[in-house]
Amino acid sequence: MAMNEKSTFDGLKAPQAQLTWVKAAPVSAFAENGSGCVLHEGEQIAVFNFTDTGRWFACQNLCPHKQQMGLWRGLLGDQGGEPKVACPFHKRTFSLETGRNLQGEDLCVKTYPVKVENGMVYVGIETSEGQ
Repeated sequence: MAMNEKSTFDGLKAPQAQLTWVKAAPVSAFAENGSGCVLHEGEQIAVFNFTDTGRWFACQNLCPHKQQMGLWRGLLGDQGGEPKVACPFHKRTFSLETGRNLQGEDLCVKTYPVKVENGMVYVGIETSEGQ
């Protein structure tokens, strides 16, 4: 099977993920070069406004190191041009583009696409086809 083909079981295709844009909050709810936290169906999502670069990012709010909520309060910055957040509790750093741990540890965070339209911030949530 080619790497980009979906696996099948008994001739049925595996469900494909679709992106649903969920309204997070108005742009004005986020400080310049700051962040906030939104709740979607029981999941806390940290949203980051990098005003200096004009870019927005989102990731899970749960730090995988000690299972603590609070990445939205983390220190923002970049490492070699890659935007990052440092956990406010133990300073583990995560790429806001890929979610990988920038210290080489086997910890990562889930990231989400973000878009801004008509003064509102939206986070892209993957859902399975048919949900």
